[in-house]
Amino acid sequence: MRILVTGAKGFVGKNLCATLKNIADGKDKSYNIDSDITVFQYDLGTDKALLDTYCKECDFVFHLAGVNRPETEEEFMEGNFGFSSTLLDTLKKYNNTCPIMISSSIQAELDNPYGRSKKAGEDLMFAYGEETGAKVMVYRLPNLFGKWSRPNYNSVIATFCHNIARDMPITVNNRDVNMTLVYIDDLVNELISALKGEENREGAFCKVPVEHKITLGEIADLIYSFKESRETKAVPDMSDGFTKKLYATYLSFLPEDGFSYPLKMNIDNRGSFTEILRTADRGQFSVNISKPHITKGNHWHHTKNEKFLVVSGNGVIRFRKPDEEKVIEYFVSGEKLEVVDIPTGYTHNIENLGDTDMVTFMWCNECFDPNKPDTFFEEV
Repeated sequence: MRILVTGAKGFVGKNLCATLKNIADGKDKSYNIDSDITVFQYDLGTDKALLDTYCKECDFVFHLAGVNRPETEEEFMEGNFGFSSTLLDTLKKYNNTCPIMISSSIQAELDNPYGRSKKAGEDLMFAYGEETGAKVMVYRLPNLFGKWSRPNYNSVIATFCHNIARDMPITVNNRDVNMTLVYIDDLVNELISALKGEENREGAFCKVPVEHKITLGEIADLIYSFKESRETKAVPDMSDGFTKKLYATYLSFLPEDGFSYPLKMNIDNRGSFTEILRTADRGQFSVNISKPHITKGNHWHHTKNEKFLVVSGNGVIRFRKPDEEKVIEYFVSGEKLEVVDIPTGYTHNIENLGDTDMVTFMWCNECFDPNKPDTFFEEV
């Protein structure tokens, strides 16, 4: 299948072409689509003569080219209507009635220069379908967000993520403004469905079935919480679909010299203990480093429970019920990764038996609360 993508270097085009390339290369088989794909990418810098070749040979058109931020109002109509007319005339020139998808905007319902230009493009596309019998799919898209979007252009989320990640101010004129948003991966999934003839139609138009509705103030608060999570070690609620997608978008806007961040190491003569992550409902995750022949622990818990995983070095984890003498031993080593549960009601310790540092990943079901540590000293 030969696919023409106009606006291939734009936000949507770049993400779509990346997915089509993965399908063509056999790297992404999740879409259950034939990998025999050739993608014709057309954008502002493309030789205009190639448009004839592409329109003559293509089997499907994703028409994503358009103008969002022109220097003059006239450029709206030229970019959003004029090029569409050129594209359709070229297809008709070669009697190519392949299916065509066009990205419009919910602003097509509004009486402003951008909205009028988008509405004109829609009308042109519907008329083309009636005239030629070609299958036409018009998507009125709301606000989009995701990786590779442009800050300070047409995406408030891109601007917020870019600025907050760099300690730059953002402007929120009205926190209560309601936003309807579509994530780029959800849009690409729908476009691949359209390619397969399985588009999601609602009346005359097509739409992405997954939308998120949230206020501008809530978006800003979430993004600020992502930035603060490096200090609080909090993990965003990944069970919430929008939060998961927004966090992924935020990370894509980190400055290139800001991918890493330091952690506080609690160091003493026995080694160190460093908390990595914490969550409100899934506990905390830490790394423990024990010096050679050092024993740590010797305490028990009522309800708090843990999992230990030695990833480097070798040692032993010992258990004993406080009212019994029997000691249980589990020998652990980075050579054989094995998780050891730390049950409640057993006093326990961990000893480094080797001559090098022993590194242990530790998960605890609850975050440490100094006012209620649920930790009681007793030698194993």
